[in-house]
Amino acid sequence: MTMPSPAIVRATLSADGRLLSADALLLTLQQEAGADLGEAFAVPQLVAIARLAARLGVLVSRPVVAAAQRGDIDMWVRAKPDDQGVSLSIVDWRERPSAPTLPDDGRRDADIAALADGWTWQIDTQLRFQMVLAGGGDSGALPANPPVPGARFSSYFQLEADSDGDMAMLRGFAQRRAFRDQQAILASDGEQRFRLSAFPMFDHAGQLTGYRGTAFPLEKAVVAPLPDEAPLSIYPAEFGRRLDRSLRQPLGRIIANADTISAQLEGPLRPDYAGYANDIAAAGRHLMALVDDLADLQAIDRPDFSVISEEVDLADLGRRAAGLLTVKALDRRITIVAPPADASLLAIGEFRRILQILVNLIGNAVRYSPEGTEVRVATEWESGQARIAVIDQGAGVAQTDRERIFEKFERLGRDDASGSGLGLYISRRLARAMKGDIRIGGAPGEGARFILSLPVGN
Repeated sequence: MTMPSPAIVRATLSADGRLLSADALLLTLQQEAGADLGEAFAVPQLVAIARLAARLGVLVSRPVVAAAQRGDIDMWVRAKPDDQGVSLSIVDWRERPSAPTLPDDGRRDADIAALADGWTWQIDTQLRFQMVLAGGGDSGALPANPPVPGARFSSYFQLEADSDGDMAMLRGFAQRRAFRDQQAILASDGEQRFRLSAFPMFDHAGQLTGYRGTAFPLEKAVVAPLPDEAPLSIYPAEFGRRLDRSLRQPLGRIIANADTISAQLEGPLRPDYAGYANDIAAAGRHLMALVDDLADLQAIDRPDFSVISEEVDLADLGRRAAGLLTVKALDRRITIVAPPADASLLAIGEFRRILQILVNLIGNAVRYSPEGTEVRVATEWESGQARIAVIDQGAGVAQTDRERIFEKFERLGRDDASGSGLGLYISRRLARAMKGDIRIGGAPGEGARFILSLPVGN
């Protein structure tokens, strides 16, 4: 059972890391860790963010997963330093059942399954429904004939195999792992199609007790429009899965091991060896970014690519994206100015895809702006559309290059090793899939202005 939580959970830490004040939910976590008010803050994930904010002297915003006795807690944390210490503000506090330790790819799939849109279902190990709950938004509405507790899963849903004859749900059950993107139809109405995602639940002894997941009605998905001149996808349907198995998983292990060596967590190491490990981790992250770009490219170029239509706050997304890139910007002495904390601008699109676009745009601005300059993120409403702009103080983009820069693999002659030349192509395709667009403003020589526009709600 999910514990109800307030919109914002707050806490205050002293300069030496003691918990001075905390709302009830955070205080409970502190006490479960064996500490109390006035003692050293004992939640490691939050301590790390507080220390980073104090060391850098800037607002730091990060997603966090913390473990509690009743399960895992997903949260978005903002740490703001001041003369007395650090203030924590936590939004999106979400509790979910914990599961035994999974490999890195298993944890990622479980997180994605837990956060998927749609209405919620839960089944036991005999594949019988235990509960059904409505979710948020249009996609969370229950069907006209929802399953009843005790009904068998197979009598309600009929699973469909993918192009390889594989069924993600059956594979997940066999491996006791999370699954996502399992296509299914209602047994009573073949016209109603759903996308199922779920994660396993375990008891304290590590025994599987069932699965909890979501069912997203496919008629709620918005299919991305393809340009008239767009060719059919050249990628086979299993391309993304092969990338995941062949590249992303081993790269993740390489990066994790190199980070462990570089941080000398297992004991002292010669400085040059620690430096080599740091170089390996950096190269691994660069390759991982290329793999992610290729996977996104494969997805968005498929004719059946779709996005979710939901109400989002562009100002809040701008603040989140800026928070994710603050440390990277400080390395180049660049200041990111995010929308004010009280600013809000509602639009229609898919939350995670908009965040992906903004991280790409702000990341490009930080990468190519002169050191010691400023990158601004600003929102505005114009002509019936919500807009968010990323504005830098670099050289800008020439008029003749403002369409060319959105082509695949186009890097405008840059010879540095960073980037694949796919980020802006992917970002514009995502924006247009959400019935918006990205265009470039600003005068050449006076900085670039990348503007993401999206429709507003009725």
